This record gives sequence, structure tokens and C-alpha cells, in this order.
Amino acid sequence: MSAIDIRAAKGLRGEVIPPPDKSISHRAVMLASIADGRSIVRNFLYAHDPVSTLNAMRSLGINIDDSGKGEIVVHGKGLRGLSEPSDVIDCGNSGTTMRLISGILSGNPFFSVLTGDSSLRTRPMARVIEPLRQMGGRISARQSDRYAPLAITGGGLRAIDFSMPVASAQVKSCVMLAGLYAEGTTTITEPLKSRDHTESMLAAMGGSIKIDGLSVKVSGGRELAPFDLAVPADFSSAAFFIAAALMIKNSELLVRNVGINPTRTGFLDALSKMGAGVEIVDRRIISGEPVADILCRTASGLKAAVIGKELMPSMIDEFPILCILATQADGVTEIRGAGELRVKESDRIKAMAEGLGAMGVDVQEHEDGLSIKGPALLKGSSIKSCADHRIAMSFAVASLAAEGSTYIDDTSCVDISFPGFISLLKGLAA
Repeated sequence: MSAIDIRAAKGLRGEVIPPPDKSISHRAVMLASIADGRSIVRNFLYAHDPVSTLNAMRSLGINIDDSGKGEIVVHGKGLRGLSEPSDVIDCGNSGTTMRLISGILSGNPFFSVLTGDSSLRTRPMARVIEPLRQMGGRISARQSDRYAPLAITGGGLRAIDFSMPVASAQVKSCVMLAGLYAEGTTTITEPLKSRDHTESMLAAMGGSIKIDGLSVKVSGGRELAPFDLAVPADFSSAAFFIAAALMIKNSELLVRNVGINPTRTGFLDALSKMGAGVEIVDRRIISGEPVADILCRTASGLKAAVIGKELMPSMIDEFPILCILATQADGVTEIRGAGELRVKESDRIKAMAEGLGAMGVDVQEHEDGLSIKGPALLKGSSIKSCADHRIAMSFAVASLAAEGSTYIDDTSCVDISFPGFISLLKGLAA
């Protein structure tokens, strides 16, 4: 555990390259492991969560060469090449690791157990257990099959038609991965479009996959080809710098090499509603993903907006930093449809309400979001990060615009997604 004190900045200047995309790093390691041959993943994210996935696949018998410089080589063994682990698989704090790998393990004919840290063991797992059981998976879990540890005996899956009650890329990807092992064609339909990295990668690997609007069809049994993939910078990490530049006077930042997959950039749509423009420059495609640089300058005349559930799947990770930006908008910003955030690394709705209140913001908490009145004069305060990386990073940004000193009780959790974030942010403000 580490705590920090941060004071207001007079402006942010320079260029920044955010860390590699966390979602893509997870998926690249898993899919490379079940591909038939040698895959290269360039610009892999060395943070706690993706490393949990790396270690999980190693425990299943996959040989992974690690240069320690952002490039890993995964020696895939095909769909049927994984081995029964000799010990419990520790997913750390990573819900992505646990939920996605459950789909893979359900298709393999051996026994395995998944666990994680105290936070992960309180996050809902029935949302993946239920569809996997419909496919014939044999899974049991703690507290009436709701929470980890998960005990899985895999093999013998059958295809299903699954309509997701809530848009979730993790649940969708879990069922898709299980569908690779199932007899027949599995169809997954979601109410709103969530991030589609798994679909893109499976298609590039020659998987039997068809996309029709909000439905994805995956047919089982086809081996996947290995790949050479360069991971772009993570948009969710870039969002902290974008917001910081917009709300802190005398700022101009160029945020480089950012993945701008449209299923991930609802935050930009929210900014547009608030009258905050950013400039997207040098658009290009890298390893099948759209990438660009984002030029951000201090915004004038931010206005309140209503941000509803239609944007949440494409900006679910950006909710905390959007709340910080809303404190500087004129009027009452309504951010709703975010009920899923009560069961993330922390209850992010509650954590943001309490932290904003401590900084002097007029904020109202709802079951599915917040109402935030601005513009607010932020006051330095003592903030609880709730051991949640996105809460800690959001209030680090807020502290740069606050009067006085802000104390954040635990910032070690930032290493889950963005090692070095605090020092980088302070450096840009120097």
C-alpha cells in the first residue's frame, strides 16, 4: 500500500504514450495459447492484471517466452493442447482473466479451480456460470454458485442461443471462447454493443465467426491460426490524460498511439455532448485495430449533459474520470445506466460519490449513476481509493485542479493497469 499527496498544477504540457491496451493484452495471450503454433504479441501490457493471465496460461502447460521488453512469444498448442493444472489458478484482481478463462476451461476435459484476491472473490460470477452450464459445463462456486473460487470440470459442450441480459464484453467473450469447443454454432446476442476485440481477433485467426448486428455466431471445432500482433495504447488509460488536459488551465497534451476502436470510445461521444472537443490526428490501422493520436487542449465553456445507458458499454471504464470532468461543467450532469459499476473492483458509483463530496462537490447518488453539479471549486481532501485503480487515478487528476493538497490513501492499486501513472502525471504538470 502506498499513499500520495498531490497539489494543483498550473498546466499540463507535452506528449504521452499511455500503456498498452489491457483488454487486448489479456485476449492476445489467451487466444495465442489455444492457436496452433507460435504467436508474437508486441507491446504487451506488463501490469498486474494481464500478468495474471500470462501466469494462468503457463499453469495450463503453455510455453511463453518473455523478453521483459514488451514482446512475448506464445507457443500455442491448439484447442485441445492445454494440460490440467497442478494447482489452483490465481487470477489476482483480474475479472477479465477469471471470466474469459472459464470459457476455455469449460471446453477442456480436465479439472481446474480458479480463485483471486479478496476483491475478485466478491465479484459476481453467476453471469458466466449460467450460460456455461447451459452449454453443459460443470461448474460449482461459493455462495450458491455466485462467487469465486470456481471449480470447473470441462468437456462435452454443446452450442446454445444466449441472449445477454446486460451488455458485457467479458461475458460475451467467455461464451464465445466456450463456443470454440462446443458442438454446433453458438449464438450470443447482447442488448447494446460492447467492446469487440475478441470478435476481431477470432476473425483474423480464421475462426468460424459471423457478426450480424448485436449477434455473434461462433462454430466449434475449427483450429485457430497463430498471429503477430502489436497492441495499441489503451484508450481507457488515455482518458485520464484527455480529461486532465481539458479541465486544467494552460494545458496542451498530445496523447499518442491510442486505440480508437468505436466500441471503446463512448467517452469521446460524452465529451462532445459536453462541448469539449479533442482533435483526432494521424488515423491508422495497426494489427486490425484503428489507432490515432489525440490532441487535447484546455476546454472553455464545458456544459452539463445527460449521459445515458446507450453510451455505458463503450465507456464503462471511463465513468470515474467522466465524473471528475463533470465537476467543471456548467449545470447538472446526469450520468446514468451505470449500475454494473457497483460490482467492479469497488462500488465505483459509491466511491465516486463519497470522494467528490469530500472535495466539496454537490453530488447526488442514484442506483445506476450520479448527478453532479458544476462548475465546482474542488477542495483538497483525504480520498479513499477503495483499492481501485480507476478511482485512485481519477482523484489524482482531480487533485491537479483542486485548491490545496489532496491525500489519496492507496495508490499501489494503480499498478493493476498503469504502472508509473502517478509519476508520469506529476511530470507533465512539472
